[in-house]
Amino acid sequence: MITVVGLGAGDPESVPARALAVIAGAAHVVAPELPAALRELLPVDPAPLGDPAALPDGTVVAAPDAEAHRLARALPDAATVPDRATLRDRAIGAEVAALTRVGLRLRRDCPWDRVQTAATIVPHTIEEAFEVADAVATGHGLVDELGDLLFQAVFLAQLLEEEGGADLGAVARGQADKLISRHPHVYGDAVAATAAGVVDVWERRKREERADQGIFHDLPSGLPALAYATKAQKRAASVGFDFPDVPAALDKLDEETAELRAEPGARELGDVLFAAVGAARAVGADPELALRASAQRFRERVEAAARLAAEAGHDFESLPPERQVHWYEEARR
Repeated sequence: MITVVGLGAGDPESVPARALAVIAGAAHVVAPELPAALRELLPVDPAPLGDPAALPDGTVVAAPDAEAHRLARALPDAATVPDRATLRDRAIGAEVAALTRVGLRLRRDCPWDRVQTAATIVPHTIEEAFEVADAVATGHGLVDELGDLLFQAVFLAQLLEEEGGADLGAVARGQADKLISRHPHVYGDAVAATAAGVVDVWERRKREERADQGIFHDLPSGLPALAYATKAQKRAASVGFDFPDVPAALDKLDEETAELRAEPGARELGDVLFAAVGAARAVGADPELALRASAQRFRERVEAAARLAAEAGHDFESLPPERQVHWYEEARR
C-alpha cells in the first residue's frame, strides 16, 4: 500500500515527529520538489515523485500538508499519516495561513492596500458576495469567486487585528462556537428531523441569545432591499407571524397585485415585491437567487432574439417593439 505522509505547513519547524519516523522506516521514499531546508531535515533523501498513479506498493510519499492532501485525494486507496480527516484539517489551515501571509505582505508593501480601512474595503466585500451569488446562479466560476470573498474576510480580519482586536483565528473560533451552539440537534440532545425543524431550532437559539434586542434583532438597515425584506420576514416568522402554507402566500401576492392594478404607484408596487418575497419563502426559494436566475434567463433570451433577428436579416435594435417581442418569443421557444 502507498502511504502519503504530511510534513506540516512546509517549513522545518512544523514537521511532525511521527512523519519523520515513518519516513525513516520506509524502504522507498519519494517527494515532490521540496525546499532545501525541509529536504535536509528528512532522515532519507527522497527520490523524485514522478507520476503518482504509477507508484509501486510500499512507497512513502512525503509532502507538505497541502500537497499531501491533494495527493491523497488523487490516491483514494493510499494510507495517510496523519489520518485523512486530520490531514485535510492541516492542509486547509496551511493554505489559509498562506493567504493571511499574502494579506499581511500586501498591507505592508502595496501602496493601495496600505491605505485601506474597513469602511473602504466593505464595498468590495459586498461586490464579491454578489459575484459569488452570480457564480452559484450560473454554475460557473464558484471556486474563483469564493477565493475572492475569502480574501475579503482575511483582509478585514487583518485590519481588525491591527486595531488590537481579534485575529482571523479568533474570528473562526467564534464562528465555530456559534454554529455549535445553534445546532443542538447535531451537537446536543435537541431533535430536528427536517430542514424546517432546523430553522426553528436556529431561530429559537438566536432569540434566546438576543432576547433584549426585540423581534427584528440583527437587521442592518443598509442591506439591499431584497435582502432586507427577506430577513425582516424571517425575523417575524421566527415568532410565528408567517403564512401557514403556500396558497396563503400566493393569495397575498394576488391581493397586492390587484391593489397595484387598482392604484398604480410606488407604495403598491413595494407591497407586491414584498409579497413576492413571502411567496418565494413559502415555496422554499431564495428570492435573491430566484430573481437573479430570472434576470439571467431574460438576458440570454434577449441576446438570442437579437441573434435570430440578425440571422433573418434584421437589426434587432431598430425593430419596433412588437417585432422585438416576436423574436423574443422565438428565442423562448
